[in-house]
Formats: sequence, structure tokens, C-alpha cells
Amino acid sequence: MNTVMDYQEITYDVADRIATITLNRPDKLNAFTARMMFEMIDAFDRVDADDDVRAVIVTGAGRGFCAGADLGSGSDTFNYEEREDRAEMVQGDDISRIRDGGGRLTLRIFECLKPVIGAINGPAVGVGATMTLPMDIRMASNTAKMGFVFARRGLVPEACSSFFLPKVVGLSTALEWTFSGRVFPVADAHEAGLVRSLHEPDELLPAARELATEIAENTSAVSVTATRQLLWRMAGADHPMEAHKVDSRLIWELGKGADVAEGVMSFLEKRPPAFTMKPSEDLPDAMPWWEDRPFE
Repeated sequence: MNTVMDYQEITYDVADRIATITLNRPDKLNAFTARMMFEMIDAFDRVDADDDVRAVIVTGAGRGFCAGADLGSGSDTFNYEEREDRAEMVQGDDISRIRDGGGRLTLRIFECLKPVIGAINGPAVGVGATMTLPMDIRMASNTAKMGFVFARRGLVPEACSSFFLPKVVGLSTALEWTFSGRVFPVADAHEAGLVRSLHEPDELLPAARELATEIAENTSAVSVTATRQLLWRMAGADHPMEAHKVDSRLIWELGKGADVAEGVMSFLEKRPPAFTMKPSEDLPDAMPWWEDRPFE
């Protein structure tokens, strides 16, 4: 992990145990580039390495969240064979080795050890919408718009969104949005459950920070890390028995730990908890219960 990466297209700040990743190409409505992808992945590496970070907020600079892929290369924008800056993604004729950049980012967010809150402050279109799907909670400005516009560009949904989107809003809504490719008011996203809440523009980040602070001040970091992985990964399980197997072992292991003792005693003594266990050192032996999925 390169923790001293020179960020040019995002900013990364930590305050009060909350990391804020801000997409920072405001003159381009924070349009997505390969560099932005690598910078965001690096930022999530930093998040996971820092036990003092309890939650992450992702937002955009200026009036947009992310307007989608940067279309500056015109008709060759998605033709990697014709773009020198994407040459490393093509290895001869072996198309099985080509990786979508949005998918590399969403997979990294999926693996994150900390809860991730999307603060959608403006237009979120294409990868600007799909990158939010593995985030745990999405909040939005009431002036924002969203769109899964791929069919209008001759593409298919990317960034693993065929996995995430139906899980968040249901298959029928996911199909309608991706078939039509239309850009829709964020109120539609709220009604469909994609967005938790709508806020006045200047109230969005304070509301996101309030939620992140509630997590940071009241919960066990190890418990939240285990819970995040448990819920996301069981979303694809084929039977509730799979959840029963894993959560039984997690409860048995965590039940012997310092954080459970503190959680119970702080409740009984009517005082704020002081949890001490760290995701970097104290995750249960049952984690990971899943097999890593290499790209092959």
C-alpha cells in the first residue's frame, strides 16, 4: 500500500475519527478517470490501515458528485485498444484479462472494513451512480440527479452494478433504470430505497457527519467490521443456514472479548462505552469465512 500517494483528483481528510474522501475535479463535475480510480483505492487502503478511522464519507467537490466517465477521448473513450493511457488493461488478444476500472473500485469498497456513507451532493451518473452501490448508506442533496445511462452509450452496466443494484432496489427497478438509461430526480432514488434521505445542499455533509459520529461514538469497531461483512456477504447466500453457521461462530468468539464485556457493563452502568478492540488486531478467527475471489 502506498500511503503517501500524491492525490491530484481526490482529497482525503480525517477528523473526529471520520475519513472524508472528496472527488476533486469540480471543473469537470468530478468526471471519473483511471487516476481517480487508483487514488480512491489508495484512500480506502488508508482507511482500513487506520484504526482511528471509524467511518468513511465519500462526496464530491463543487456542484457535482460524479458526472460519470470522463468523455474527453470522444468516440474512443471506451475503446481501450486506441487509448495509450489504457494500454496496460489490454494484454494481447486475451480479453479475459481486461478489467473495468469502476469494478476495481467497487470491489475495493465492498472489501472495506469500515462503514461507508455516500453523500451525493450533485449529479451522479454512470460510474458516478454505480460507485455508490457498495457504499452502505447513501444520502443526497435534494437537487441531485442520478442515472444508469449505459444503454444510451452503447454499453452495459459496469462496476459490478449487475450484482449490487438489484440487491439495493430490486430487479424490476434495476432493469427499468438500466433499460431506459434515463437521468432521474434523486427523489425517485429515495422512493426506490437507493437513497436513505434527502437534504438541503448545505445540510448534506453535516447530516452525513452526524450519522458517522453516531457510529464512531457508540459502537465497537470490531463489531461494525464483522457486521458489515456479514450482511453484505450473506446477501448472496443460498440459504439462511449459511448465515446461522457464521453468526453463531462470531457470537461465540466475540462473546468472550473485551468489547462485549464493555458493551454490557456500560449499558448496565448507564455510561458511554469505551471499546478497545481494533480491526487491525482483534477480528474474530472466523473472519474471513469466505474465500477470496481472484480475478481470473
